[in-house]
Amino acid sequence: MLDLALSVLFSSLIFVIFKLFSIYKIETLYAIITNYVVACVVGLFFYQGEIDLTDISEKPWFLGTIALGLLFIIVFNLMAATSQRLGVSVASVATKMSLVIPVLVGVMLYKEELGLVKIIGIVLALAAVYFASIKDKSRVLRSTSLVLPLLTFIGSGAIDASLGYMQRQYITHKELPLFSATVFASAAIIGIIFILFKSRQKALKINFRNVLGGICLGIPNYFSIFFLLQALRNESLNSASIFTINNVAIVMFSTLLGILLFREKISFKNWGGIALAIVSIILVALF
Repeated sequence: MLDLALSVLFSSLIFVIFKLFSIYKIETLYAIITNYVVACVVGLFFYQGEIDLTDISEKPWFLGTIALGLLFIIVFNLMAATSQRLGVSVASVATKMSLVIPVLVGVMLYKEELGLVKIIGIVLALAAVYFASIKDKSRVLRSTSLVLPLLTFIGSGAIDASLGYMQRQYITHKELPLFSATVFASAAIIGIIFILFKSRQKALKINFRNVLGGICLGIPNYFSIFFLLQALRNESLNSASIFTINNVAIVMFSTLLGILLFREKISFKNWGGIALAIVSIILVALF
């Protein structure tokens, strides 16, 4: 459970850092690319074996890291577009409710048994994510533009499900840092290619503030993935339980951090969502 708690902590810090980006006028696009480079370096630092690029390319999970790196970039841009066009609450709900995808994958592929109590807990988790994220006058239900949030939902769920599958099928405990580093390296390379392509239309603008923001983001970003993969090795909880607890706890803890650090206003519905999150975690974790 310690690994899962650390994954929640570092994942929640990512939301705090993104909030600080807007406060300190850090350009997210450049910071996010730097973040992937930093996360890759951190992963290589913690890997204790020898690093051979030829050997890495022959790993059974190598092609999967390229696909995941591409997914990271695509989903990030989908989240940004959803936030800009439909609102932050829509993006948040679409991202966190994607927990249903890895849960269903665990049941269908690995024949994981949920039981009635856990099913109730997962349903409550979905409700908790919705009510904890929704803001007053939100357009989540009334919006007719569903393409962006739907793609965000699918992409976020695909990332979680892919991580769970690869951890289960291909990755040894020793290779976790190397695998994580390779995923972030793939995302960084794809992001750099995207920036270079974009620079043909608009000149590159790289400054120390953006780089520093990327460094601050890259370290918790790496450990959020690393400890999630570690948690998925826990034999006492199946992947459905882990993804449910992880996503709901992130919403709950991020909300509390927003209150404490940024004095964000929380509505009655948000508090109801936090309460449901606590109940759902208890049901999924203990039963």
